[in-house]
Amino acid sequence: MRTGFDRDTYRRMQSAHIAQRRAQFSGKLYLEFGGKLIDDMHASRVLPGFTPDNKVVMLAELSDEVEVVVAVSARDLARSKVRADLGISYEDDLLRHVDAFRSYGLYVGSVVITQWTDDNRQAQDFRRKLESLGIKVYRHFPIPGYPGDVARIVSEEGYGRNEYIETSRDLVVVTAPGPGSGKMATCLSQLYHDHRRGIASGYAKFETFPIWNLPLDHPVNIAYEAATADLDDVNMIDPFHLAAHGTQAVNYNRDVEVFPVLTRLFEEILGSSPYASPTDMGVNMAGYCISDDEACREAAVQEVIRRYYKALVAERRDAVESLQSDRISLLMAKVGASKEDRPVVRPALQVAESTGAPAAAIALPDGRVVTGKTSALLGACSAMLLNALKVLAGIDDVDLLAPASIEPIQTLKTRHLGSHNPRLHTDEVLIALAVSANGDSNARSALEQLGNLRGCDVHTSTILGPVDEGILRALGVQVTNEPVYATKALYRKR
Repeated sequence: MRTGFDRDTYRRMQSAHIAQRRAQFSGKLYLEFGGKLIDDMHASRVLPGFTPDNKVVMLAELSDEVEVVVAVSARDLARSKVRADLGISYEDDLLRHVDAFRSYGLYVGSVVITQWTDDNRQAQDFRRKLESLGIKVYRHFPIPGYPGDVARIVSEEGYGRNEYIETSRDLVVVTAPGPGSGKMATCLSQLYHDHRRGIASGYAKFETFPIWNLPLDHPVNIAYEAATADLDDVNMIDPFHLAAHGTQAVNYNRDVEVFPVLTRLFEEILGSSPYASPTDMGVNMAGYCISDDEACREAAVQEVIRRYYKALVAERRDAVESLQSDRISLLMAKVGASKEDRPVVRPALQVAESTGAPAAAIALPDGRVVTGKTSALLGACSAMLLNALKVLAGIDDVDLLAPASIEPIQTLKTRHLGSHNPRLHTDEVLIALAVSANGDSNARSALEQLGNLRGCDVHTSTILGPVDEGILRALGVQVTNEPVYATKALYRKR
């Protein structure tokens, strides 16, 4: 894949711009991080060269000055909300975030549970768990009339009820496991409490997408709309920025809609608003670091198609109407693409049609497409994985796993572990390959190619089960599926 983004320039420019923003305020700077601070896979897909840890590495260079506050909504805890891309709960993801931040040398000062109510048992239990782990926990409460009732919000009945988050550093990064966690409200609440204490603190927002200085119809910005189709986010020209500065900038509807209220809140808290537009609040420099615009356009188009397939599968699994996929279908039309423009789609479907069974296809780094079909021994993804590793290792005509080595595993599965499917899943194939590598140079050569699969595209003719889905995700493969189940079973593991 061509590189289209200069990560080193990004880190330098981003650090410098944050320093400039900090200089605007004599007190603390509360920096709200939208999107994903770690594991930003979307950014790495649409901006080739942007690594998933780009932002956290940049912050790690300021580790002596940064304090991280993680926000989570009590409402999300109550409904056991799950992060869709990882399949884990917000509780687990928050703990994962804390571990990751610490591994980069970042100081995590506390967790704030927003939308707190005393009858929320899940929030109470999670608070106790965090405190038992030595993590400070603060509570922020719902405010009637939020965000419109400014008089109530900026009062002792509003932000004044929230517990003040004690911080020890001047750059406070507020992040969260997902959207709707109350990051902005947390920052504004802190501004209110700081102002009462005579501290002239400020607020800024780090939102990677949409990229404000790319055109509205740029595929990278359209890919952001596809990624947030479930949130009804829509990119738009920032009218406040155009009026104030006479130049066009791209923002999204929620920030534009809430900006008049934010301006009033700033005026009530600080005496005047430091910003003339929602775009002014941002500190994002990503648009200045695109080194190959065409490479980013192509990558973003592929992301829109991936999001379309993801929506189709989600709608099939949940048996809901096709609202999300219909929205993304319109976005595909905007970028001039169709679902067949994903190079691995047609090969997978052709094998499925010719065999009458599930099939899979993977595009290797050099563009070659390798397929896998269902057999008595292997599932389609397992066969595809072995075939891809053989091609990469230059041993196409070798049987890496002999039937004699597979059959004992099948016997174990069906006779002792209660499995109705004797075919080897991807995890079982990799374990068998690793065992064979101990005495087989071909198996060892194939196993050494696993790292070269990261970033490759895969398409399957049916919806994957959780095992194959998890293994391919761990390998860093970008998977899409046809919205079709491989069997007619009613119960399916999630």
